[in-house]
Amino acid sequence: AARQGGGDPSANYRLRLAVQKAKQINMPQENIERAIKRGAGGSEGAALEEFTYEGYGPAGVALLLEVATDNRNRAAAEIRNVLARNGGSLGATGCVSWLFDPKGIVTVEADGRDPEEIGLLAIDAGADDVRIDGRTIEIYTQPNDLEWVRETMAKRKLNVVSAERTMLPKSTVPLDEAAALKTLRLVDRLEELDDVLKVYFNADIPIEVMEKYEG
Repeated sequence: AARQGGGDPSANYRLRLAVQKAKQINMPQENIERAIKRGAGGSEGAALEEFTYEGYGPAGVALLLEVATDNRNRAAAEIRNVLARNGGSLGATGCVSWLFDPKGIVTVEADGRDPEEIGLLAIDAGADDVRIDGRTIEIYTQPNDLEWVRETMAKRKLNVVSAERTMLPKSTVPLDEAAALKTLRLVDRLEELDDVLKVYFNADIPIEVMEKYEG
C-alpha cells in the first residue's frame, strides 16, 4: 500500500486501512512504521513489491494469493513448495482470477442500533450489498467506494470494526469433509509464510467441518 500510494497514511487510504488492520491484531507501532518504510522504499531494507499468485488446491479449488515481498524468487519457491506438499499447484497468471470479484467490505457492529436501519444507511452511502448476521452488519462496496462508505458509517457514529479490500468468489466449489479439511490446512500453511498477506479461495466449507477444524 505504501509503495502504491506513498508512505503517509493521511494521504493514502489503502495504507490507512492497512495500518488500521495491523492495529486490530495488536501489531507493535514500531513494526508498522518499519513496514511502511520498507513498502515506500525507505531505509529499512529493500522495498516490498506487491503482486498476486494464482493456483489450485485440493479438488480443483481456486486460490488467489496476495503477496508482498522483497524477493520474488524466494516467495515463489516457498509458495510452490507449500502447494506441492498439500495437494495444490501454482498456476499461470489469469488462470483463476476471473473467478473472483474485487470488493470492499466494511464490518459494523449495531451496538443498540437497528441493523435494518444501518443497512439502509449503507445502501444510501453507495453500498452494493448488505448482509446482517445478528448484531453484525457486513457492507459490501466497489473497491473505490470503500473509504467513502467507511467514513460515512463512522460519521453516523456507528461502530466500524474493520474496513478492507477483499476478493469474493463468483461461485463456490462444494467439498466433502476430507477435501475441506485439506483445503483449510493448505490455506493456513500458505498464510503462515512471511510474504503471503492473504489467501482467497472459492471452496464451500460446511459449517460443521469448519467447527471441527477450529476445535
